[in-house]
Amino acid sequence: QVQLVESGGGLVQAGGSLRLSCTISGSTFNIDAIGWYRQAPGKQRELVASISSGGSTGYQDSVKGRFTISRDNAKNTVYLQMNSLKPEDTAVYYCNARSVAHTYWGQGTQVTVSS
Repeated sequence: QVQLVESGGGLVQAGGSLRLSCTISGSTFNIDAIGWYRQAPGKQRELVASISSGGSTGYQDSVKGRFTISRDNAKNTVYLQMNSLKPEDTAVYYCNARSVAHTYWGQGTQVTVSS
């Protein structure tokens, strides 16, 4: 089993920054990739950024140049640094861990960007 705990969400004005953290515990040795997803009211959950076990990263076009995903293996934590936030970034942000056989989700953290 793998447990994911997100933190760092909150209310910020447009143009501001937040850093989300996803702390991972449990049987992490077979995790292939960690992703940050978000879900806005009335919309489907979407992938925002991901990082593989080898360190390769990927981003949704709408956040390229503004968001950065990174990991600290010593702390078993994955971060999502979000800069130049826009009202359309408002959503619940979820951490996701994926192995060959399983997918795990955190409980989510709310990010609200005011205009």
